[in-house]
Amino acid sequence: MKIYNTLTRRKEEFVPLTPGKVKMYVCGPTVYNLIHIGNARPMIVFDTVRRYFEYRGFEVNYVSNFTDVDDKIIKKAIEEGVEASVISGRYIAECKKDMEAMNVRPATTHPLATQEICGMLDMIGTLIEKGHAYAVSDGTVYFSTGSFPEYGKLSHKNQEDLQAGHRLIRVTGDEKRNEYDFVLWKPKKEGEPYWESPWCQGRPGWHIECSVMAKKYLGDEIDIHAGGEDLVFPHHENEIAQSEAANEKPFARYWMHNAFLNIDNKKMSKSAGNFFTVRDISERYDLQVLRFFMLSAHYRSPLNFSDGLMEAAKNGLERIVTCAGRLRELSGNTGAGGCAPGELTSKEKEDWEQAQALAVKYEAAMDDDFNTADAIAAVFELVKLANTTAGPSSTASYVERLREKLTQLCDILGLITEKEEELLDSDVEEMIAKRQQARKERNFALADQIRGELAAKGILLEDTREGVKWKRA
Repeated sequence: MKIYNTLTRRKEEFVPLTPGKVKMYVCGPTVYNLIHIGNARPMIVFDTVRRYFEYRGFEVNYVSNFTDVDDKIIKKAIEEGVEASVISGRYIAECKKDMEAMNVRPATTHPLATQEICGMLDMIGTLIEKGHAYAVSDGTVYFSTGSFPEYGKLSHKNQEDLQAGHRLIRVTGDEKRNEYDFVLWKPKKEGEPYWESPWCQGRPGWHIECSVMAKKYLGDEIDIHAGGEDLVFPHHENEIAQSEAANEKPFARYWMHNAFLNIDNKKMSKSAGNFFTVRDISERYDLQVLRFFMLSAHYRSPLNFSDGLMEAAKNGLERIVTCAGRLRELSGNTGAGGCAPGELTSKEKEDWEQAQALAVKYEAAMDDDFNTADAIAAVFELVKLANTTAGPSSTASYVERLREKLTQLCDILGLITEKEEELLDSDVEEMIAKRQQARKERNFALADQIRGELAAKGILLEDTREGVKWKRA
């Protein structure tokens, strides 16, 4: 199995630190609002990577954090007149709903930054003791990048690039020794949450959070660190500097980064009016379609989101699901007028060998830096084989083998081939009535929960002046 390593800029054979085990850390979202479809790409991609490792027999310790203390969270809390924890708690819950709807499995551990402050204080203290960090008069603590000769090794930036990059993120302050130095701890501002520290009442910098959470739940040295390519610099670069300076060990063996997601060939932004949350998309499509769309391109390739491409993804996924449903019906229909019992015929044995060869082709694609686009192409070939060779005259054994293989390969991709039984119209109307009652009682959490349950079952709601309209995705 080969992985493209951002650190070395080449594909490398995957060799775990401990045979049969994978320690993997994926940077999670900052929870101040509903997650957008740019957040969804790494969630889906690295969930698929995890699933494939498990299919290959590895035990995966998968850690993905929630950043629950941040300027944007604090700003929203002040606007609403509530504690920052209320905002972060609300959007962690909403994020988990969206993840479930995208069939993204919960991490082994979802640590919260605010629950790991003690570890951050310890690591900052260690960095100061070892001469890699220093405090200034207002209590701010900086990492001294000059003390870490390898600074820049992940982003492959030269000193000129680093200077330009750091100018953009630089925290003003004349006491910084080097303009490249970044904040580990900063003093509180009026109305902000804070923690006691040896340097001042304050809160951690963003970068130290992930270093500490990775160390606590995975150890000083991990197999894979992953996230979006926007995190390469400065976030992941700074994580390497802190972790390796404090722990005196290589931080991560392999660095994986997914490419950007564009909207109609333009960068997604609220100002451009092309900003979509996952919840927005769920009102138009089953989120399995979004997942299929995300995996239709290699994770390191830029991906363009558009209505036309989503419709194509919907049609492609439907072909697979329809095939799986047909095989399920055939295998369940044995006896008179249905599939024959008994062993495979000689022709079916030949066809089954083709199916197994397609599974090998699928594995080869996934072994080559998780090429889900080519893996999906192999799935479509399997669908074609099933559609042309399986029928009422087939043996139940042959049909069931095809169904199990198709289901298995799709499950690795997180694609659900067996649809839940559809809700009756009367059931939908009853749930809508319960939602309307909840809204009338200002129980918006319950109303949102009902809407989410309906969306998960492919029922899309639209609130209009004439009342609630609904349709099946």
